[in-house]
Amino acid sequence: MTAESPTGESPPRGKRADAQRNRETVLAAAAEVFVTSGVDAPIRRIAAQAGVGMATIYRHFPTRADLVTAVYRHQIEACAEAGPTLLAAADSPFDALRRWIDLFVDFLVTKHGLADALQSDNERFAALHAYFLDRLLPVCSQLLDASVEAGDIRPGTQPYELMRGIGNLCAGRDGDPRYDPRRLIALLLQGLRRPDAL
Repeated sequence: MTAESPTGESPPRGKRADAQRNRETVLAAAAEVFVTSGVDAPIRRIAAQAGVGMATIYRHFPTRADLVTAVYRHQIEACAEAGPTLLAAADSPFDALRRWIDLFVDFLVTKHGLADALQSDNERFAALHAYFLDRLLPVCSQLLDASVEAGDIRPGTQPYELMRGIGNLCAGRDGDPRYDPRRLIALLLQGLRRPDAL
């Protein structure tokens, strides 16, 4: 039986790869649209951004809650995986922490409106929040520990407190052009520095 045979392995694998690529494209497009238009943005707009038909989106994500949940999980994973990569590549652990927090802020902006979108599904929202903490707290902790060990920051900052504080600063944004949470987050990070590391 040849690789081109209808009953061979290659075509199904190819289809699965195409389906996975489509799914990733939809998730990336949805994340972008959610940032600018919120999680209630029309599915048609997400399809246009992804360059796929609406049927493709519904095939992967039968409900809006499925799509929102998938985007949320996808971005948690990207944020979690970025931590060790940044730590290995950055000039200093503090630089890795700063760059990771920048990604974390991007994630928080995308997540805006998630609670409303999943309001009727408290169980799903609770599971996502637990997943968020399970995946991101250890990464934040690793970056903080490395920064303390390098003498970049003072010891004692708890990862949950830092992430919660950043989340609260981002929550005050609400489309107000006079408020830039990133400026305050930069000040917060400077406050963690050891005086001799400045």
